[in-house]
Amino acid sequence: MSETFRYKLTLEYDGSSLVGWQYQTNGPSVQGLLEDATRKFCPAYNPAESRYVAAGRTDAGVHALAMVAHVDLPQEVEARRLCEALNHFLNRGPVAVLEAEPVSQEFHARFSAKRRAYRYHIINRRAPLTLMRHKAWHVKHPLDTDAMHEAAQQLVGRHDFTTFRSVQCQSRSPVKTLDRLDVRREGENIYVETSARSFLHHQVRSMVGCLYYVGLGKWSKQDLKEALEAADRTRLAYNAPPDGLYFTGVDY
Repeated sequence: MSETFRYKLTLEYDGSSLVGWQYQTNGPSVQGLLEDATRKFCPAYNPAESRYVAAGRTDAGVHALAMVAHVDLPQEVEARRLCEALNHFLNRGPVAVLEAEPVSQEFHARFSAKRRAYRYHIINRRAPLTLMRHKAWHVKHPLDTDAMHEAAQQLVGRHDFTTFRSVQCQSRSPVKTLDRLDVRREGENIYVETSARSFLHHQVRSMVGCLYYVGLGKWSKQDLKEALEAADRTRLAYNAPPDGLYFTGVDY
């Protein structure tokens, strides 16, 4: 492969109609849409030689406010032009490029990341969702957010998160260090904010699902602690749907 030029991109996307970050044959993906757009303004670009790499691989239905990715291009492009060209060929679809900047070959969107952050959005009301359909988890029954936040603090720190790990997770170890897990309410909106260097597959959704049980009064703070300590996926209370999950940022 001849000389290439690496670019760091900050992306926003609506995951409602996407199969997730990674390219798949059964529907549109963030990676696939970006690669198709790139080939249209840079014919020499070959995805087989240089795929877009993201800070995190989001699942189908999951959204991003500030996902970071990198790509190696066979030609040098002014950052503003790259951003505008990609957005032009993305054609007002579910993916948009917020920023683009040239970086050294040492930068890696995934391996250079020091901390990733997610937000989970619950709308807690009786009425069905209209504007926020597929953008938040609709929960009709009242949730005790104070109890949820208090219970959540037991998950902060270094733990074996096997209970909150998808059976399809490919991570070598279930042990992760959770830096933050906060629950707050703003009217009918409930936000669960979390950050860590890395997460297991479905970890955030699984943690939210268990906190949901706490909010309903079905689980106590002790029940959540025991589920964590069991390190057993069958002890999971619930896996929250992807609709309310947003990748919000990454630190390098």
